[in-house]
Amino acid sequence: MNRRRFLTAATGAAAAVGATGPSAFAATPAPAGSAPLRTWFEATYRSITAMTTDLGLTADKIDVSGTGAPVPSAQTSPTNIGCGLWSTVAAAGLGVIPPSVMHDRLSRTVTAVERLERAHGWWFNWYDAHDGSILTTWPENGSTVRPFLSTVDNAWLVTGLRIAADADPVLRPRIARLLDGADWSYYYTPYDPADPVAGPGQLRGGYWPDKPGKGEPTGHHYGALNTEPRMASYLGIADGSLPADHYWHLFRTLLPGMGQEQRPEGAYVTIDGIRVWEGHYTYRGRKLVPTWGGSMFEALMVPLFVPEPEWSPRSWGTTHQRYVRSQIEHGLDEEKYGYWGFSPANIPEGGYREYGVDAIGMQEDGYNSLGVVTPHASFLALPQAPAEALANLRALDRDFGAYDDRYGFRDSVNVTTGRVSDFVLALDQGMIAAALAQQLRPGLLQRPFRTGGFRSRVRPLLGRERFSI
Repeated sequence: MNRRRFLTAATGAAAAVGATGPSAFAATPAPAGSAPLRTWFEATYRSITAMTTDLGLTADKIDVSGTGAPVPSAQTSPTNIGCGLWSTVAAAGLGVIPPSVMHDRLSRTVTAVERLERAHGWWFNWYDAHDGSILTTWPENGSTVRPFLSTVDNAWLVTGLRIAADADPVLRPRIARLLDGADWSYYYTPYDPADPVAGPGQLRGGYWPDKPGKGEPTGHHYGALNTEPRMASYLGIADGSLPADHYWHLFRTLLPGMGQEQRPEGAYVTIDGIRVWEGHYTYRGRKLVPTWGGSMFEALMVPLFVPEPEWSPRSWGTTHQRYVRSQIEHGLDEEKYGYWGFSPANIPEGGYREYGVDAIGMQEDGYNSLGVVTPHASFLALPQAPAEALANLRALDRDFGAYDDRYGFRDSVNVTTGRVSDFVLALDQGMIAAALAQQLRPGLLQRPFRTGGFRSRVRPLLGRERFSI
């Protein structure tokens, strides 16, 4: 990212809202009838602060099953750190903490991020949350960790840093220096019309930088449009390090004839001079654009920050609505669990895995729900189904004790056995915090993604999107 471009865009955004310092980031009173949401936010933010180490990095998770103060896990990732940043901004914007505390906490985290070792301008996938060293051994089992530069994880850290810079102008120059070398073209394979398999115009999953040159790339690209890596695509298009036509080289569904969950319907259209397969799936009579695995956060984490439904109501807005409805019907009508909301999370009995609705994901052997309901999925669904989401969350608390007054909702519930996870995870709590902020103060965390290159480059793309649904 070009530092001058970042500073110009950020300064313009601050001027638009009249921000001159941390004290300008004033809280807005909560709307009437929002008491449960605010209570849930406060508990969720307590979990974020409990996960944040003395160094200022938000750790991966904490065990909240005991009565004492939970101990943050040894590991953290760029995504975890980004979650801590935007959750703190949200807490200040909602009046849970004063602006001065926000500044102190953001500054401490930015100082820690400045000290983290990087390669090619990017952060590694796992660090020790307590001293900032790169992890080469997994703390929980001693297995070897090969340091990796992840496209999607770096996207969420950059998201958190951009939100922090927008909220606290005092930190803006330091954050601009951090992002100066973060060039998304590092992950990009340019489009080659003569060989679109080798040159798909898409982003690699990442690189292992321990090889000469750029390092060793993953064997895959992020090809699916409706998955969470599109945040990296938007960031790169917005700052000019990725070409705008990258957006049109992503798959709405895999192409006809490719192995995928169901045979897609749709048509080829030409947009911006590019032939695009505008495909869709049909689930329970409902046309939608699938994700890769069928999970909630793939579809609905990005619009917490980028206003896709507003900028593309006929396309993105419609498919998000239908995606949520499909998740609800899968849990209540198809599987008859009595509850719904399926997304990658902690396994209630221990570990981590992907959960989802297989039929609305492209992967042939996709994510299955397995009776494991993840509360963060309901929070993500608040814009599309507020009454159903609130009812589902209250039922998970009432029937399983899934809500903890100290630290918010536990990470997952096996509704077929009644087993509730002992953990809360930074990623999932970060999504909950952002979703609640969006409900209580719409647009609070979206400000840096409505200006600059997002407004001039990303919004026109979404406006030209024509899903075949």
